[in-house]
Amino acid sequence: MMRMALGALAVSAAAMLAIAPASAQDKVKIGYAISKTGPNAGGASITQIPNYEMWVKEVNGKGGLMIGGKRVPIEVVEYDDRSNSEEAVRAVERLVTQDKVDLLFPPWGTGLNLAVGPVFNKYGYPQLTFSAVTDRAPELAKRWPNSFWLLGTSKQYVDALADLLKKMRDEGKIGPNIAMISIADGFGIDLSQAARKSFGDAGFKLAYDKSYPIGTQDLSPLIGEAQRSGADTFVAFSYPPDTMALTEQSKVASYAPKVMFLGVGVGFPMYPQRFGANADGIMSLGGWSKDNASTAAYAKKHEEMFKRGPDRWGSQIGYSSLQMLEQAIERVGKIDRAAIIKELQTGTFDTVLGKVKLVDNQMKDNYWLIGQWQDGFFVGVAPQRPGVGTPTVPKAPWK
Repeated sequence: MMRMALGALAVSAAAMLAIAPASAQDKVKIGYAISKTGPNAGGASITQIPNYEMWVKEVNGKGGLMIGGKRVPIEVVEYDDRSNSEEAVRAVERLVTQDKVDLLFPPWGTGLNLAVGPVFNKYGYPQLTFSAVTDRAPELAKRWPNSFWLLGTSKQYVDALADLLKKMRDEGKIGPNIAMISIADGFGIDLSQAARKSFGDAGFKLAYDKSYPIGTQDLSPLIGEAQRSGADTFVAFSYPPDTMALTEQSKVASYAPKVMFLGVGVGFPMYPQRFGANADGIMSLGGWSKDNASTAAYAKKHEEMFKRGPDRWGSQIGYSSLQMLEQAIERVGKIDRAAIIKELQTGTFDTVLGKVKLVDNQMKDNYWLIGQWQDGFFVGVAPQRPGVGTPTVPKAPWK
């Protein structure tokens, strides 16, 4: 009789667990490994960490995520990946296996997102990358169907840049030669490889083509060689510390090509603050629309919380990705990662960029590819679509 009673209790307990609602969850634990130190820290602290902090604060300000008919607060677990791919992989593994997080946010940069991609995929966590640019995105989205590549491919950016430069050349504003340098990291390698083909197809000649190792501080030798090449277009696929150094050292060397296109960091709020009027005319990846009220409101909110504006390339895309994740979770109604991934793949989302629907796990047409600082605003100048700005060429001499 005792065994029968215990058996009945076990069956009853199992039944109660089976019908327990998803709302029994009392918190949603979200983890991320991000570069708080090392060469990637500048980019992470501008483009990603503020978005993470602002979104969590806003969601918790509402009481949390709406799951199973009630608000469930978010708890955050974070680690410093030290700008190191091995450390990033270890930290993500620790977040999953030891901290038992419900969801993961991605790290900063192309290289680190590629490094941790297999771990996200192994454990079935959605990976919404918004600081990674790679032509492998379509292939990776198939190999890792949990991964979403929101910043576009290298080919998209360099094709847009090549088309823009070709138009300038055909109008007689620039010559046929380009000097190009690139950081020897996944970002620079991917973009420079795509650029060689796009520039060649557009009839340009690379008068100078050089890569440099991550962490390089003195870029003046490369600037000097680019200057001596005679090219009046200079392209650098650089990371934030290099972008700042290139601008400062080009000014010191009085190197003022007609077109100066630099990499990550040009869209950062510190760039026009540091270089003032000298920022005008500088081109880079990204850009914003002057007439988008949603992104203007987002920028204002960002400035109020952090006392500085957002990155004018990846920030609005990153914040949109968090809005998409929030809506996917609430539509699913529970922390079911497979179902959340499916909703991200198929749903349409309301974001600061407008309506977003991913195609093959990629964001396609919701953002500018090339921007230029003009009178204190980093305006989108490519591709050609409503709201596009007219590029200013040649860049004004250094002041």
